[in-house]
Amino acid sequence: MTLLRVMDAGRENVAAELRALRRPLLLDRLVLDDPPETQVVRQIIEEVRQRGDEAVAEITARVDGARVGPEHVRVPLAHLEKARAEAPAELMAAARRAIDAVRRFQQHVLGESRGPLALSGCTLAMRSRPIARVGVCVPGASAPLLSSAIHSAVPAQVAGVKEIAIVAPPRHNDDIHPTILAVAAELGITEVYRMGGAHAIAALALGTQRVPRVDKIVGPGNVYGQLAKRFLYGVVDIDMFAGPSEVLIIADASARPAYVAADMLAQAEHDPGCAILLTDDPDLPDRVCAELEKQLARLSREEGTRRCLAAYSAIVRVPDMKTAVVLANDIAPEHLEIATRNAGALADRIASAGAIFLGHWTPESAGDYVAGPSHVLPTGGTARFWSGVSALSFLRHTSVIEYTAAGLAADARAIDALASAELLDAHARSATIRVEQPDA
Repeated sequence: MTLLRVMDAGRENVAAELRALRRPLLLDRLVLDDPPETQVVRQIIEEVRQRGDEAVAEITARVDGARVGPEHVRVPLAHLEKARAEAPAELMAAARRAIDAVRRFQQHVLGESRGPLALSGCTLAMRSRPIARVGVCVPGASAPLLSSAIHSAVPAQVAGVKEIAIVAPPRHNDDIHPTILAVAAELGITEVYRMGGAHAIAALALGTQRVPRVDKIVGPGNVYGQLAKRFLYGVVDIDMFAGPSEVLIIADASARPAYVAADMLAQAEHDPGCAILLTDDPDLPDRVCAELEKQLARLSREEGTRRCLAAYSAIVRVPDMKTAVVLANDIAPEHLEIATRNAGALADRIASAGAIFLGHWTPESAGDYVAGPSHVLPTGGTARFWSGVSALSFLRHTSVIEYTAAGLAADARAIDALASAELLDAHARSATIRVEQPDA
């Protein structure tokens, strides 16, 4: 089996080749092609809409193989505390380190709000308030991704969200994996539900007899969960519509082949996952391929990781870093690692990426866990228009406008002219009446 593709960026169509390579993982397939998954998800949403908790229990039994009756869908507080007490001490210490790091960075992101803009006769301000209620999706089918709870919930907590509900599939002995429960307890979140996937998202968005509806849903998930978020957007807010994880690495002769290979494998092991290397060093591709083979043998998920390298990953030899930047901006990756000399200067030329990791000592996995920024990021080129989750994601912004009589008089003629041009006489009159009849 070919380990992965090695391409030459001297060909004009290399960007198209990379898009074709990644197409099975991109979101346009789900948006434009109407695959079978879309009908499955629409049916799930309708079932939950019509039958609420009963439908959730039936779908959980069908999809997750777990018998969770409506009366047991919510995890009792004592069960959460027991999971935290029994969790390995080293794991909980690491979780607390991650929680503290994410909280510290999110507090920095919020910073200090600006005061109102005071003009002659008018005061303008932007008021920010947190969303009232948020649902957090924590994947747990193939592995208990407890870090997703941290990276989704902590930004919401920092923003001031008062009610946070966590959902996760009961794939561990008809229950949520105990490490997810332990982290939820550590976060102080007491509303946790034994359900995951599209039916959990439908329950959060629509509300059921036992699950109050939320205002926003965040967190990663499989294709069914992501489609459910997309279809329910507008009924509820979402963080983004996301696909499988990906990394793009730009490297030169200063890069360490072993580090580059390890970071490519870290994404490919998501299965599916995509890893692409762009390099202007003619010797690096062969050295990285040798390291990939060496390190693959040590992985517990070798088969799936090898499959993703062959199906979705590539090494591209570029003539120069200018070409690498052009390709990187075309890809707009979720994770962008820059393992070059003067990495910061190169990063300044990147227009779109979910998160950027600079230098030889910054693995993408640091961002996944303890660096501080949330790892919930746009994928599949959507970094062109979406941003990763942060405390700012959970704030609603309301403009506040206050005129004095003199201030309105100064603007009334312009209001009258614009409204009249749009044939909206009442709009014009609502301003001019105050000027013409100030004592009315």
